Amino acid sequence: MKPETIAETLLTSQQVYKGGFLDVRRDTVQLQNGKSATREYVVHPGACVVIPLLDNGDVILEKQFRYPVGREMIEFPAGKLDPNEDPLICALRELREETGYSASEWAYAGCMHLAIAYSTEIIHIYFARGLVLGERELDEGEFLDVFTAPAEQLIAWCADGTVTDAKTVTCALHLQQFLAGSKQVGWNAVPRMANTATESSGEKA
Repeated sequence: MKPETIAETLLTSQQVYKGGFLDVRRDTVQLQNGKSATREYVVHPGACVVIPLLDNGDVILEKQFRYPVGREMIEFPAGKLDPNEDPLICALRELREETGYSASEWAYAGCMHLAIAYSTEIIHIYFARGLVLGERELDEGEFLDVFTAPAEQLIAWCADGTVTDAKTVTCALHLQQFLAGSKQVGWNAVPRMANTATESSGEKA
């Protein structure tokens, strides 16, 4: 007979490291067979990523140097949630601060768990359209290049390994399904208060 649950039960929890961004935990859990095991993981506040769609069919992308992997990465605009921040507000803020674009319409595409073996991070995925270009508001010490590319080009880059960023590859799948008509999303007008909220600066992921 199969067990009723495969869930693990928390026995003890220890904070191993707490930095300005990372919160590392080491927990002891009880397994379904009664034995115990250790789980080490990072507590993450969550993040948002935006798929910005231009009227001509191009998407807005960024290129920035990511120190942990030691290379420039092509990505969609994204960032970490501030404490108690609404994911939509975060998405619109990051889009405006990093690219200079503000959106008039948005649609929720879903979410992804970035690294389920060692992180609690969940990333909320949004489409954005009706884009108007303004001024970027990058954080001090933040350097990234903003450029546009046809959606088909991005999808090809994901297929041939040019783009390897997990959240961007996942977004490319959502985008491909959306363009093919197999993914339906509900478009909504950006609330007035959301445009105002994007004026406050949030910490980047």
